[in-house]
Amino acid sequence: MRTLLRGAVAALLALPLFLTSSPPAQAAPASTPLAMASGFYVDPNSSPAVWAAANPGDGRASAIRDSIANTPMARWFGSWSGDIRSAVGSYVGAAQSADKLPLLVAYNMYGRDACGGHSGGGAPSPSAYASWIAAFAGGIGGRPAVVVLEPDALGDYSCMSQAQIVERQNMLVNALSQLRSNAPNAWVYLDGGNPGWIDASTMADRLNASGLGLARGFSLNVSNYFRTDENASYANSVNQALRQRHGYTRPFVVDTSRNGNGSNGEWCNPGGRRIGTPTQQGGSGAEMLLWLKTPGESDGNCGVGSGSTAGQFLPEVAYRMIYGY
Repeated sequence: MRTLLRGAVAALLALPLFLTSSPPAQAAPASTPLAMASGFYVDPNSSPAVWAAANPGDGRASAIRDSIANTPMARWFGSWSGDIRSAVGSYVGAAQSADKLPLLVAYNMYGRDACGGHSGGGAPSPSAYASWIAAFAGGIGGRPAVVVLEPDALGDYSCMSQAQIVERQNMLVNALSQLRSNAPNAWVYLDGGNPGWIDASTMADRLNASGLGLARGFSLNVSNYFRTDENASYANSVNQALRQRHGYTRPFVVDTSRNGNGSNGEWCNPGGRRIGTPTQQGGSGAEMLLWLKTPGESDGNCGVGSGSTAGQFLPEVAYRMIYGY
């Protein structure tokens, strides 16, 4: 069965990507991450899984376990992760032992969330970030993985100086170079915000200036709520601008973890949202639809998560998100 799965996935990946074309120098490795595993990895230590296991008598536990915790989701890595090489290595190693493909988010950019503030923090300096991301890449090594690099980093320019913007772009170029060299079997997606934030033409220029040519592609809608079709339309516009201005295009992935009811225009713990299409290959022109933000984890002290901190798991929010109310 495992061999059949691998063969089917490999055949899918061999199909042409009609929306994207890459310069020959940026061609993907012969063995793709999905062809090297039998499916996506379910993190047994995700916050909803840990909560459900610790609260078996809670009436919400079974729904949260079945509808959220058992879905492949990304693990986020940052300053809270301790020794980053060891933390990443342990996680990717566990996935490899299970013959599954892990999803990782690198979220430790120096000056992170400079404008929003709810998720501020990150590395204490550009040099510290360079060391951190090198160790992150080393933790993956030659094993297969999907990596989303620094959500929000390219949308968060409005309160930054030009010097700070160039500094951030250089950090991302270096990060992509490290991952390309030291994690050769990882598909890395540089984050490109969401359809409601930055116009597609501007985002194309920002992606290009930040090293998109070194990445597999770009990610959209991380921790947001826009419908998958809206993201696909935005991605096509980004790729059109990339082709016209820079001579290449890239595949894209979409965070569908919380977009089942679409966006109501709010980004910070809005009520009435719903989980979306579970992690899968393909869909609406995307290379993958991925659960990157964990449903039920707070965006910060706001909305239906009032009184919480960013990343805190809120079981009632998770439960309501399963049913969309």
